[in-house]
Amino acid sequence: MTCDIYDELWYVTALSFGTMKDNSLACSESPVIRPQLFELKHLKSLSLFNCFTTPNRYLASISDEKWLDLSKSLERLEIRSNPGLIGELPSVITNLTNLQSLVVLENKLTGPLPVNLAKLTRLRRLVLSGNRFTGRIPEVYGLTGLLILDVSRNFLSGALPLSVGGLYSLLKLDLSNNYLEGKLPRELESLKNLTLLDLRNNRLSGGLSKEIQEMTSLVELVLSNNRLAGDLTGIKWRNLKNLVVLDLSNTGLKGEIPGSILELKKLRFLGLSNNNLGGKLIPQMETEMPSLSALYVNGNNISGELEFSRYFYERMGRRLGVWGNPNLCYNGDETKNLSDHVPFGVNQCKRIKADKY
Repeated sequence: MTCDIYDELWYVTALSFGTMKDNSLACSESPVIRPQLFELKHLKSLSLFNCFTTPNRYLASISDEKWLDLSKSLERLEIRSNPGLIGELPSVITNLTNLQSLVVLENKLTGPLPVNLAKLTRLRRLVLSGNRFTGRIPEVYGLTGLLILDVSRNFLSGALPLSVGGLYSLLKLDLSNNYLEGKLPRELESLKNLTLLDLRNNRLSGGLSKEIQEMTSLVELVLSNNRLAGDLTGIKWRNLKNLVVLDLSNTGLKGEIPGSILELKKLRFLGLSNNNLGGKLIPQMETEMPSLSALYVNGNNISGELEFSRYFYERMGRRLGVWGNPNLCYNGDETKNLSDHVPFGVNQCKRIKADKY
């Protein structure tokens, strides 16, 4: 609990219930949200952490009028890790127009997201992940100051809203682990400041959008476990020179791994497993990608001989995933006395001895 002085009187400005902070108030064994809470006219921050464990529609017990009593002061609302918190997220929350941070994380809330989220124009952080929300992601026009948008781990469906492209300040966009469909929208190219794009475990299709190459601040690009299809050759990888993590595993990719992938000098993790990629594995990955510490191309149709040095096998260890490529083999000369670092699931190349005369 935090208090500040207004007009020479002390008022409560921050309340935290649960065990998240040192100065948090303990939750009672049978917690209820009392009307008196909404009479704190200078309350700026309210946090409820792991208070509600018995299933109940606690939020539905609060009238719209009570929520509106906080609309002039509340800047931060966090409702986290309450397994007993069921029902829908009240739409009246979108009238708390002074909110800068709205975090509703890992509860058991259901139903659609409030359609008027765009009214919260002062938001910097919007996290609604780890619930059971359904329906479409509402349009987010006007949230130009938003830095973090995370609605991952829900049951959301439909296409990505085109208005996402108007979130010019966005740093992190996480829509992973939902049932989103359709193509990656062209509007994504406007997200010049985005460092994280995580859309894994959805039903997206239509190939890798060229607009991705315009998102030049990206550090992590994770699109694994979608139905994208297409190939890797249409992207100017040199534009994404800040990438540290690139995961395109199980996305239906075909063709070969292009040499332009070597432009990713900062890349540490490259995941291309369980696709339909063919051709050879580029040996220059060892020297031209000095930061690479995890490479997974297992479950493809890559063929030929692995032409990496002994040092590379030692460096990568079990973070080199090349199994499941039936026409791939390794040079036994480079792995002598390296039984712990022999590429798992890959046979040694057979040498044809020259006839002696």
